[in-house]
Amino acid sequence: MSGNAPQGESPRTVISASWRRSLAAGIHPEVRAAPLVYDVGDIGDARSAHPLSELLPLLNHTLLQIADEAAHIMVVTDADGHILWRDGHREVLRHGDTIGLADGFAWSEEAVGTNGIGTALATGRPTSVYSAEHLIKVLHHWSCVGSPIIDPDSGEVLGCIDISGTTETLPPATVALVGAAARLAESHLALRMRESDERIRSRHQGRLRASGLLVTPSGRVIGGERIAVPVTGGERITLPVGGDRVVLPDGRSARVESLGDAYLIMPYGVWDTPRLSLTLLGTERPHAELDGVRVPLSLRHAEILALLASHPRGLTADQLSFLLYGDAGNPVTIRAEIHRLRAVLSGAVAAKPYRLVGEVEADVLTVREALSRGDLVTLTRLYQGPLLPRSESPALRRERDELDARVRSELLAKGSVDDLWIFAQTPTGHDDFEILEHIINRTSVNDHRHAAALVRLSADA
Repeated sequence: MSGNAPQGESPRTVISASWRRSLAAGIHPEVRAAPLVYDVGDIGDARSAHPLSELLPLLNHTLLQIADEAAHIMVVTDADGHILWRDGHREVLRHGDTIGLADGFAWSEEAVGTNGIGTALATGRPTSVYSAEHLIKVLHHWSCVGSPIIDPDSGEVLGCIDISGTTETLPPATVALVGAAARLAESHLALRMRESDERIRSRHQGRLRASGLLVTPSGRVIGGERIAVPVTGGERITLPVGGDRVVLPDGRSARVESLGDAYLIMPYGVWDTPRLSLTLLGTERPHAELDGVRVPLSLRHAEILALLASHPRGLTADQLSFLLYGDAGNPVTIRAEIHRLRAVLSGAVAAKPYRLVGEVEADVLTVREALSRGDLVTLTRLYQGPLLPRSESPALRRERDELDARVRSELLAKGSVDDLWIFAQTPTGHDDFEILEHIINRTSVNDHRHAAALVRLSADA
């Protein structure tokens, strides 16, 4: 500090580097206390918003009792070195108050120079600072050990945990103990991160396609084939700020779509031709397949898709509302449902007007085409029952009744016994009097279908 060569041993490398940073930041050795950054009324909000708040009981259980028994205190800060929590030996806490080693004060190197908190945050690793290694003189009767806590999601520093005491040294095991407490906190954060990843994957699995990537807001790849990113563990993509395009590590451009809690990244070209298949006939559980990935559908989403499939040019929110609800419909409700549906079926539903894009197949469309061609093979294979049997939509009820009538009429007029029997296994044909009579009249008494049709007719009599 005097400018003369040091007598005896030189400072440790980590300390001398910290002193240089602190002096460059304008810290004077005669500083008497840390600066206050949070008033009493503000620190509560800072604590509740900080991700380490949920881990405070764990940190207390790990270090606080040891710190108290050894006449030390435990301090937890945010990434900027602002103290959010502290506890420990009462006498040491009282001494801490005199130098600002208390809730709401700043302990970065830029605030108070070399110290266990600020230097650990600056170096990114557990750091001990003993006695006169502190730059400011008022800390020369203090010793401290700090360790940063790293966010496993973003890879950035969340804060620092520190043990401090009014002694010239701390027990040798303190550095290892504080470092272990920080790693324990990180392991709990990693567990919660993996649980969150699984929820996100489950929520958006239906949106992934063969070449897609599911990415967290921090840029971690957590789903998809990962053909665009080397599978090395912890893969990350730098997401654009305020844009919807990104360049993948292999040089290809890709589109970025926000899913709220994650992002979907698709190389250009994949987005142009989504393959959507709809199963809507004769099932209480309608579903879609998007590029081969099965997506369960709510009844409301299935109704919307059925109407859009029948209107390839698209429908407005007003039109959809009327078709689904009649005069009582509300276009605002439809827009909200479409928003959720587009979140489930990535790229397959366009807007203005709402319409299906890409390659679209639907069992109801294929059955209609089969009726037009007189293709009874396709008709009997795909017709599994009424269109969305639980739907009360006025438009879909009309379509359902019309389709049932056309299928029944076609089979009665042209169907073989085999065709009629297949139809009789559907909810529509199971108890159809005329269908069953045709089967009885065209089969022998030794045919199991003859006997089954008689039983069904007897039950209805």
